[in-house]
Amino acid sequence: MLYKKMNAVIQEVENCLAEREELIHTIALALLTKKNLFVVGSPGQSKSQAIDLFRSHIDGAKQFSISMCKEVDEEKLFGRLDLSSIIPGNVSRSRLNHDSKYQEMAEMMKRLLQDSENDMENESSLSAAAELQDKMEKRRKCLAELYGGTPEILTTDKIPEAHICFLDELFKANDGVLNSLLNATNEHTYTNEGVVIDIPVISFFSASNEIPNFNNPEENSLQALYDRFDFKVNTQYVKDKENRMKILDMKQKSITISNQAIIGLEELYEMQTEVSKVRIPANINELADIILCELRRKDIQVSDRIYFNYSPVVQAEAWLDGRDTVIPKDLSALVNYLWNKPEEYTIIKETIHRLVENPLGDKLDKLLAKVYQYRDDFLGATEKNRALFTFRTNLVSVYDEVEALRSGFSEDDASIVAIEGMLSRVESVSRQIHGETKFTYVPLQELKEYQALTA
Repeated sequence: MLYKKMNAVIQEVENCLAEREELIHTIALALLTKKNLFVVGSPGQSKSQAIDLFRSHIDGAKQFSISMCKEVDEEKLFGRLDLSSIIPGNVSRSRLNHDSKYQEMAEMMKRLLQDSENDMENESSLSAAAELQDKMEKRRKCLAELYGGTPEILTTDKIPEAHICFLDELFKANDGVLNSLLNATNEHTYTNEGVVIDIPVISFFSASNEIPNFNNPEENSLQALYDRFDFKVNTQYVKDKENRMKILDMKQKSITISNQAIIGLEELYEMQTEVSKVRIPANINELADIILCELRRKDIQVSDRIYFNYSPVVQAEAWLDGRDTVIPKDLSALVNYLWNKPEEYTIIKETIHRLVENPLGDKLDKLLAKVYQYRDDFLGATEKNRALFTFRTNLVSVYDEVEALRSGFSEDDASIVAIEGMLSRVESVSRQIHGETKFTYVPLQELKEYQALTA
């Protein structure tokens, strides 16, 4: 089971640190969903260490890591122009390296030269090498005729070849570098001298001691790059004494935990595929929408881009728990996906808990499941007129139950938003079913009153 391997890595990294469970879990979510993660916290809170420890468990993935500052230029991140590629009559080294015939001759040349060194009196190997040199030169000229003058970028060990990138202290970079990272972090491409390079990156990670002040005109331009990081985690110093003692003991005894749990790159890709197949029931989307509306009511701005792409997050959360279907509690994983300012974290966490994890959420889930069942029963019935009568009766019953829940909350309670959202959904299903018949749609409240009169 692949989800067990990912959980084993999570556990192993957690054992090395204290009170970093939330960050480590979010790193896993980022890799499973191909999203980016930004970590903010005071110096010395093991932000970078957590990221480094986790990515050290991914075998076969090319990794790029750098501590950003004003002196870091684009060449250090993305590679430099291969000058040999633009010299007339020349061909770049990378082009020669990718030409199988030329490389075959180069390997032969190495063997001939080795033979001539081993037997100084035998000139046949040296003569054969000289003859082969002529052939290599002719092929090089042919390649130069075909590809000479085309700019090429040397990207070895740089971002364009990396699967996982860690850009520490991202916002300390200069403006030119920050602009170049916009496409890299979002579209996973880099353009230099008209050459567009695709980047195989899975996730970008960054850690910083602070978030820029976007209200400051000089820092406002950083907002776009900040928004490219889907997940955000705010770390704190270790609070629990027992946890501090644990870390002190490990350091004083020089205890290190070796990487026993390892995930191969291909396994990570397979995990991502499995995550994408986790089913999201309709009631989960309803709950997510209720959360969105409540947060916006509290003046927490959740963009459409964030909202419409929330699905992989809850799918990954369900997958990590070994399930093939998302359930309401998985929506709690959205906390670090939805906040933009650290002060929003608590509000979002409490809102999700209130709307999803409390008994009201469970009751609304069950009622919504009833509504969908009544809808499916009607759609599967052959005698629609009789089925509509049953459907109406059942839906009014659900409507009554939802209305009864309202009495337990004051009108300014956030739970009212969930109840109203549920009533709206029930009404929507009723409207949909009436559209399948010749009967006129009647709002559920009026239908309830009519049934009471005819009872």
